[in-house]
Amino acid sequence: MKNLKLFLIAGLAGTAMTADAKLNVVATTADFGALAQAVGGDFVNVTVLAKPTEDPHFVDAKPSYIVKLNRADVLIEGGAELESGWLPPLLDGTRNTKLAFGQPGRVRAAEGLALLEVPTELDRSKGDLHAMGNPHYMTDPENARHVAKHIAEGFSAVDPAHTAAFEQNLQGWLKQLDAKEAVWQKQLTPFAGTRVAAVHNSWPYFARRFGLKMDLFLEPKPGIPPSPAQLVTVIEAMKRDVTKVIVVEPYQNRRTAEAVAAATGARIVDFAQYPGGLKGTDGDYLALLDKLVSSLAATLSAK
Repeated sequence: MKNLKLFLIAGLAGTAMTADAKLNVVATTADFGALAQAVGGDFVNVTVLAKPTEDPHFVDAKPSYIVKLNRADVLIEGGAELESGWLPPLLDGTRNTKLAFGQPGRVRAAEGLALLEVPTELDRSKGDLHAMGNPHYMTDPENARHVAKHIAEGFSAVDPAHTAAFEQNLQGWLKQLDAKEAVWQKQLTPFAGTRVAAVHNSWPYFARRFGLKMDLFLEPKPGIPPSPAQLVTVIEAMKRDVTKVIVVEPYQNRRTAEAVAAATGARIVDFAQYPGGLKGTDGDYLALLDKLVSSLAATLSAK
């Protein structure tokens, strides 16, 4: 504990910025980290708290994260309760006023977005519900466009000297996104209306963007492990609809998905919400979407 206090004091002492200093940016998840790096370029140091292969609902709130937050000029969080179980205790342990609500250094990425699946009532018997709506909105690249702009605004508010650079980086990234979106739509348009099964309800934004049906889940309710009876129900539904694909994320139970795939003749496609969750996508949101779309399209087109 004594050593932790010394770290905290050192972190607080180092928060003052000089003219040539880089912004210390902490992102809760790797998708925000990737956009922060793309927008900030040479003028930011980006630290991501959650690993891209772990469940973002249940991140271990390590004391070292408090040190990182104490040294941060900017915090980028989802703002839709995805991190509600672990981020608030970390922030309670910091004394960094730059990250307080209402400060320009507190970037809540969901601000201004219309989230899907906002519950009419919070009934915990229905599983892990989020009062603001489904928090997995970054699986839609158009939402990522909004978030990138929001991050650029936040960086400019904290570091106005480099506003022109942030804007230039943003516009360059958006141009890349425009080109990629045209390719992604072309790849998945032939499969409009196709049902794809998933373990957890992480993909409604991705499904809406690309015209898919991703409304069949191995979990009976969000966050509730499937029972044998639930799996029988899923298998029967997949056979009726001839569902050919189950998407599985790195931290989910692959054996369960493999059992369902074996019973239905479906194929498993490795999916991830965060850059670095799939090989070859480290720190690159566009590379992640490339991988998701290409893998899914290839599997759906297979005989």
